[in-house]
Amino acid sequence: MTQVSRHFKRAEFACHCGKCGFDTIDAQTLEILEAVRQHFGMPVIVTSAARCRSHNAAVGGAARSQHIYGRAADIKVAGTPPDAVHDWIAETFPSASLGLYRTFVHVDTRTGGPARWRG
Repeated sequence: MTQVSRHFKRAEFACHCGKCGFDTIDAQTLEILEAVRQHFGMPVIVTSAARCRSHNAAVGGAARSQHIYGRAADIKVAGTPPDAVHDWIAETFPSASLGLYRTFVHVDTRTGGPARWRG
């Protein structure tokens, strides 16, 4: 498997449709994920990243979801509450867009300024 950074393989970012082969991850998003891994010292589990339009629609993603541009990742950090991950990213990367959910954090590097929400 191809490494895209010290702690991540390209396959971790691949669309889950199983057909399209879309596995793009934005360099800025990857930089944030690497920083999260280094700060918390625990594995970062990518639960969803790149999505083709078909898969995005199938999972109920927003029509302009950053996942379809390869600029987003939904993550969990082993042994770490999502709110702690969210708060650290918000403080360290103020231009990142973040969504806090019960079991994961959405991170993206959209253009046009950051968005913040709770799901």
